[in-house]
Amino acid sequence: MENQRSALLAMGFTILMLVISRSVAVGQGIKGIVGGTGRARSPGCKGYACGGSSSHCCIGAISDYFQTNQFESLFSKRNSPLAHALHFWDYNSFIAASDDYQPYGFGTAADGKFLGLKEVAAFLAHVGSKTSCGYEAATGEPLAWGLCYNKEMNSGSSYCDENYKHTYPCAPGVAYYGRGALPIYWNYNYGEAGKALKVDLLNHPEHIEQNATLAFQVAIWRWMTPLKEHQPSAHDVFVGFWEPTKSDTLAKRIPGFGATMNVLYGDHVCGQGENEAMNNMISHYLYYLRRMGVAREEAGPHEVLSCAHQVAFNPSSSSSP
Repeated sequence: MENQRSALLAMGFTILMLVISRSVAVGQGIKGIVGGTGRARSPGCKGYACGGSSSHCCIGAISDYFQTNQFESLFSKRNSPLAHALHFWDYNSFIAASDDYQPYGFGTAADGKFLGLKEVAAFLAHVGSKTSCGYEAATGEPLAWGLCYNKEMNSGSSYCDENYKHTYPCAPGVAYYGRGALPIYWNYNYGEAGKALKVDLLNHPEHIEQNATLAFQVAIWRWMTPLKEHQPSAHDVFVGFWEPTKSDTLAKRIPGFGATMNVLYGDHVCGQGENEAMNNMISHYLYYLRRMGVAREEAGPHEVLSCAHQVAFNPSSSSSP
């Protein structure tokens, strides 16, 4: 049993550990603070009504089309005895976490082609791939093992960056290892997330692994918040609120699921040709769409799904603390 649990640990964070190093922030592939304003900066759709000339509109609510049985179908193995976050994650926590962001278009931006449903599937595909128990230990459908973890296991690092000692000083005895549905790392990212959500995560990062709603809130904050000014968020590139510039086109960056990986993980996943980490996330996305009743053609062609040849928005070699 101990060997089996060790295998779970090794496999469950295979993708996650690709981005755990001194040059990585929040498991994103880029060193730097996520979001400078502490608030999602998508143009959103708050105050917009569908119809007329605006393409930034909200329609309905996530719970109108994504319900408990679908959540259970996507994450059917999360409460297996082999999982490390038994009875932690649940549908109601996800819906509660999304409430503050639905008015800004999270899962509610409308174009009449399942866009809200597809965004929820895309977001949860990142979540599922980052929190999976892994293929070796999985029984049955290997893509059904998302939400197996709620924190990094056996971390040997405190992830304290003293370059931020004046803005986000590390609390004594506190470790800022990966926690949550889209794990965040480092003191400055816990500080930024806490400021945005009005929770003292700098002194109490453990709150994320104790509260499933908060764990999902931090993940949605990451999804909705750009890494830098004048750059899109993962939400923006997925729902079409971002228009590529000439430079983006030359860098082969196009809207879609592939670009969400670029925003979140940079060149630790993207611009590397076909690779396991990228394809695992794509597989989760297509699996979730299928389980949610969305036809494969709605996901778009491979070049929209992939970031294999995209230049990173923020190349790790040029990033700085």
